[in-house]
Formats: sequence, C-alpha cells, structure tokens
Amino acid sequence: MIDEVMMLRHGRTQYNLEHRLQGQIDVPLDIVGQWQVDQTGFALASRYYWAKVNRLAEHPEAIAQPGPDAAERTDTRQFEEAPAAGRRMVVMTSDLFRAQQTAHAFADILGLPVTCDQRLRERSFGDWEGIPVEELAQRYPEDYRSWAEFRGGELKYGAEPKEEVGRRGVEALNDWAFRAGSDTDLYVFSHGAWISQTLQTLLGMADVHGDFADILSMRNAHWVRLIPLEIGSTLRWRLMDYNHGPA
Repeated sequence: MIDEVMMLRHGRTQYNLEHRLQGQIDVPLDIVGQWQVDQTGFALASRYYWAKVNRLAEHPEAIAQPGPDAAERTDTRQFEEAPAAGRRMVVMTSDLFRAQQTAHAFADILGLPVTCDQRLRERSFGDWEGIPVEELAQRYPEDYRSWAEFRGGELKYGAEPKEEVGRRGVEALNDWAFRAGSDTDLYVFSHGAWISQTLQTLLGMADVHGDFADILSMRNAHWVRLIPLEIGSTLRWRLMDYNHGPA
C-alpha cells in the first residue's frame, strides 16, 4: 500500500479569469497560472527532494560525471545505498494540457516521469462549457440557480453527473494506489470539480447528503493530502491537508 496521495489542482487559465465553465475544453495556463504552478512546484519539490535521489538511484547512468582527467568519479553507490533509494514517487496527471503543465512544473525539477490518465479529466459540463457564469445566469436563470444550489440544473444540458465523476476518480486512485506498491507516494494533478467530487466520494461524504456540497472548491495550484489506513481488509483514507498552498 502507498504511503500517501497528493491531489493538486491546476494553475489559473484565461477561462478561470473570465469565470467561464471550462469542463473538458483544453485550454492552457495563463501567465499568472504558470507563476502559480512554479511556486507550488518549487515548494513541493524542496519538500520531496528524496524523489530525485530515488530517481537517480534507479538510473545511475543519469548521474553527472566529471571528465576523463578528473581525480575521481561520482560514486553511484552513494545514491543506490541512500535511504531514499527505497522509496518511490509516481506522478499522474489529467490529459488536459493545463493539468499537464502543472504536473511538469513539479516533476521536471525532480527528473520524474509524468503519466497521463484520462480518468483524471475535469467534469464535463456539456453545452454549458465555455460560457461565462454571468451569461449562464442570464440565459438559464432557473437552471443556473438549481446548479448553484446543488440541485442538478446543469444535467439538462449534458453535464456529467457528479456521481460519475466521483466514481471514475475513486477508480483511478484505487487502481494506482494498489499498482504502485509500498513505500510509494502518489501525486495526482487534476481539476477543481474532479478533486471535490472524488474526495467526497472517497471519504463517504457523498453518501450522507448526496449533493456534493460538503466542501469548498479548491484554489488554483493548491493541494489535498491523504493517508491510507488499512483496517482488516478495508481501506480507509484520512484527510491530512485540504486546499493547502505554498507560503
């Protein structure tokens, strides 16, 4: 079983700035979003520097060596025998570009590979995607109010049910959690609605009220940290950090 799961929301996009529903429309980070993910990437990479040591221990050919006239060469055993060599980090991301950019802002510092998984995509908002929220309120006042009050007015326009988002999110997390093995940290780069609905499903909150209204939305480039707990044959998850960002 893995040691922990970190879920991170992508940085700001122009659609975020304009208060448009992005859904699965593929838009990149804007300049502020790139700055946000760089700050988050730097902060987290410094916390998890051990992952770079682990990566070099797995690939000693990537360790920098001096020229042929040097007095000594770098001893690769120092990396292979370091405590960090026994740990591992797996970095997953939604295939939408804004999430990939956010993942690479962290992973590239540590030399870690990034794997895309379509199950981590944002919730689809159907025909409402790309429309500013203010315009939705004007064009569809009753359905907009129903959506804002967590009563499902958006479903009439082809939006993906929240239950389905949570289901595919939990499926992806459980899949990678068991596949990764022990002494492993799992990093997941995704989207605001996906994180909210996956987290509420994972923690059983969705079973209580059924409207997915129990937690506030994540800020851009902020993260959630979860610790797994095995009780007998049952896997439980404990929430350690929510909506946390760099100082």
